[in-house]
Parts: sequence; structure tokens; C-alpha cells
Amino acid sequence: MPEEKKTIEENEEDLNKNKSEDNKAGQEEEISPEEKIVELEDKLTRSFAELENQRRRFEKEKDEAFDYGGMVFARDALNLLDNLERSKQSINNDYNLDENSKKKIIDHIEIILNDTLTIFKKNNIVPVVSINEKLDPNKHQAMMEIEDDSKEPGTIVQEIQKGFMLKDRLLRPSLVGVSKKPQKTEEKEPKK
Repeated sequence: MPEEKKTIEENEEDLNKNKSEDNKAGQEEEISPEEKIVELEDKLTRSFAELENQRRRFEKEKDEAFDYGGMVFARDALNLLDNLERSKQSINNDYNLDENSKKKIIDHIEIILNDTLTIFKKNNIVPVVSINEKLDPNKHQAMMEIEDDSKEPGTIVQEIQKGFMLKDRLLRPSLVGVSKKPQKTEEKEPKK
């Protein structure tokens, strides 16, 4: 029995020890009011910074939507310019029309074409400069190579389809022909 009593006393001591350790740990977890204020101020500052960043992001997205929102429409409207150019060429090549009629029709198409280009320029849509420029893969798409001694290789010598920019963004690349050095077609003499 004394052993049982001792065991009970030991158990009570262990229990008291554990309670005192828990109280010490609880005191360590509790932080002073000053530390709590600093922690809350930090959280508040981070929340304000996050809100400000989000506001800036939304502002930037709004500006981009305003500046570039009509990109799809502008890209589709480029087909109008292409068709006007093709009409002009077609009429020029039509041998059934007399020269006076051709001139009148082409003049009218030119007026429409120039008005459309003016509207585009007012809306910051400008053609990409291509002829006699070096090939820029960000603005041009090479469709063919043309042998030319007079030009440096990689220089644009022909524009198949005009490219356009909307402010600083590419709407459509220019389809171009690029110069290359002519291949030498020397006949090799048979060795003796």
C-alpha cells in the first residue's frame, strides 16, 4: 500500500508540474499590448498597400481597355483597305473600260481610301514602314526572297500586304519580299 500511496503522490506532483509548465507556456504566448498594436499596425499597412496595388492594377487595365479596346474592330477594318487596293488594281487591269472611265473610278476609290487612312490616323492606326527597311520580325513577315545585287541581304524590296500598328502594338505584320544575294551559277570545269 505505501507504494500505491507514493504513486498517487507522484502522480499529483507530476500533474502540478504539468500545470505550472502550461501556465508558463501560456504566459509566453501572451504578448504585450504594445506588441499587439505593432502587429495590428503592420497588418493594416499591408492591407492598405494591397488595396493601393489593386487600385493601380485596375486603373492600368481600364486605360489599356480604353486605348486598345477597338483592336479587333481595327484589325477587321483593315480588310476594307485591302479590298479598296485590290479594286484599284483590278480596275487598272480591266481592258474593257475606256481610260476616262478608269480614271474616274480610280479617283473615287482613292478618295475613299485616303479618307479611311485619315480616320485610321486620327485613331492612332498607322501603316508599318517597310520598303528599303531591314526586316524586323516584330513588324514584318517575310513571304519570299528576291535576288538583288543592289540591296543588302535582308532588306525589304517588295510589300505584298501593308502592315499596321495601333499606337505601340502591332495590328497586322507587313507581308514582304526580302532581298538576298544572287546564287552563282558557275559551271565547274571537269578536272583533267
